[in-house]
Amino acid sequence: MTAPGAAYASPSPPSSPAEPTPPSDASLEKVRKEIEKLYHDAGVATDAYNAAEEKADKQSEQIVKLAKDIAKGEAKLKKLKARAGAAARAQYRGGGLPDEARLMLSDDPGQFLDGAGRMRQGEKATKGMLTELGRTQDDLRIYAKDATARWKKLEANRKAKAASKKKIKKKIAAAEKLESRLEKKERDRLRELEEDAALKRQSAWVGSGVLKDIDGKATPQGRKAVEFATAQIGKPYVWGAEGPGAYDCSGLTSKAWAKAGRGIPRTSQEQWKQLPRIDVKNMRPGDLIIYHSDASHVGMYLGDGAIVHAPRPGRDVTIAGAGSMKILGVVRPDK
Repeated sequence: MTAPGAAYASPSPPSSPAEPTPPSDASLEKVRKEIEKLYHDAGVATDAYNAAEEKADKQSEQIVKLAKDIAKGEAKLKKLKARAGAAARAQYRGGGLPDEARLMLSDDPGQFLDGAGRMRQGEKATKGMLTELGRTQDDLRIYAKDATARWKKLEANRKAKAASKKKIKKKIAAAEKLESRLEKKERDRLRELEEDAALKRQSAWVGSGVLKDIDGKATPQGRKAVEFATAQIGKPYVWGAEGPGAYDCSGLTSKAWAKAGRGIPRTSQEQWKQLPRIDVKNMRPGDLIIYHSDASHVGMYLGDGAIVHAPRPGRDVTIAGAGSMKILGVVRPDK
């Protein structure tokens, strides 16, 4: 018999490192909502940026007009001063003797009467010239004060624009960072969850029966706006852009209606404030649907419960369900 020896366990194969557990749909849904909020905040900042830019453009035009008015006023003032100087020199050459005194010393009654008439005319002309001179100087002071005030507003808008730009970039960068942490299959699943959430909202909206009352027909202008907007499908969303290669949401709608011959406000918030509002049941193609409680997004109604819109950074101009986002209300550019 052989002596018993020490017992050893059979060596087990080396274990491979555990694969990371893919995030669940619940955690991806949380990421989706966070990304959605970041892009929503970027949209609000984009509206503020666009509004500041629009104001700055108008203020620049007004400043240019004021500069032209000031140049005209200065030229007019120069001429008036030259006329006043000529009158003063003429009086000096006449020995400084007042016209009234020279007339009183005249022995010729005809000359006296003729001279008296000319003197009255001269006095009237001189008085008119001095009045015009004073008015021109007052106008120039007002123009200069107005130009200074507009320059200050322009500078304030420039700062507001810069602050909005900084906020937009920060929010978009944060959203992109969140997405970049995901694997490709997770990003694909995130996109599916995004589409599922939109479909769920659209289904609820359609299920409410709202579409059965919507049968409005587009006006000729409305058709032109729709044709332009749908021709932009596939072009990327870029904040602050209004074509031709890229658009943000209100850049698309404002440009489409401009092409249809109707100028409308540049931002979704101003479109909501300034354009006539109508009931959802009375919608027709070409109308603008304003979304979210802060009016930070807009799409153009196409009919059959669909809109064309520029969704957000990282997405292209596309067709979506009109009820896929929370509707604030509807406005009509061509009412």
